[in-house]
Amino acid sequence: MSSIAEKLRVYTGLMPAVFVIGVFMIVPIMIIFVYSFLVAGDFGGVKPKFSTDAYVQLLFQKNLFDVSEFNPAYLIIAFRSLWIAVVTVLGCLLLGFPVAYYIASQPEDRRNLFLLLITIPFWTNLLVRTYCWILVLRDTGLINGALINMGLIDEPLTLLYTEGAVALGLIYTYVPFMVLPIYAALERLDVRLIEASRDLYANRWVTLRHVVVPLAMPGMIAGSILVFIPALGAFIAPDLLGGGKNLMLGSLVQLQFSSARNWPFGAALSMVIMAVVLLCLYAYARNVRKNGGGVQH
Repeated sequence: MSSIAEKLRVYTGLMPAVFVIGVFMIVPIMIIFVYSFLVAGDFGGVKPKFSTDAYVQLLFQKNLFDVSEFNPAYLIIAFRSLWIAVVTVLGCLLLGFPVAYYIASQPEDRRNLFLLLITIPFWTNLLVRTYCWILVLRDTGLINGALINMGLIDEPLTLLYTEGAVALGLIYTYVPFMVLPIYAALERLDVRLIEASRDLYANRWVTLRHVVVPLAMPGMIAGSILVFIPALGAFIAPDLLGGGKNLMLGSLVQLQFSSARNWPFGAALSMVIMAVVLLCLYAYARNVRKNGGGVQH
């Protein structure tokens, strides 16, 4: 009787979480899935008629003679989004790993201060932070103004509305997502392993490569996923820093639900992005299960 009461308490405690996940995540996903197989309405919305045209439109487009032709436009946008997302992950790794390692090597009281500094950008609205980068990167911005005043250039450099500006904005936005998981992995690092490598005449680079990096790999993989997933579907940074010249998947989805009013196509794009994200999560979970929950050495 006590076990039944205990199970009932457990299930009762889980009910609020199950309700929130079901209502605010699973139900909207199912609505998007259904919309992707309907027909676009004349003035937005959808018509209750089954169709796979939204998925066909990802690769094919009808010409003037109503004949379907291969259209690589959306594939180009997809590959551009993947490329910028990968560059964002690599940039966050290059910046986040040294920061996380430095924080983990500090005394405990200083670690809390540095972690607080890492989270401070989250206290400011993302839109405001992205607009600040416009002030920095534009032709009359801080960078071009400083270079011109120093006599290094005569004309402003084209920094804004480029893929580099989009990648820079995404790196700035998501680098804390890389620092925190790597720090969590390095915080548990046994200092005796580093001392043992020094005793075996390994220099700092050899120790970093063969001791620190393998032990930090779970945090690096988790951070890469945390950065890659939102970077792939981002639309604020591509819109503001890319100027609409370098569309990414997130911006394309937003356009379909707003100005284009093609909800089924926007829903189909959303499902494709979700499929890519789920494949990444599945690959990560399979790798963790294969290695027994950690990295083999």
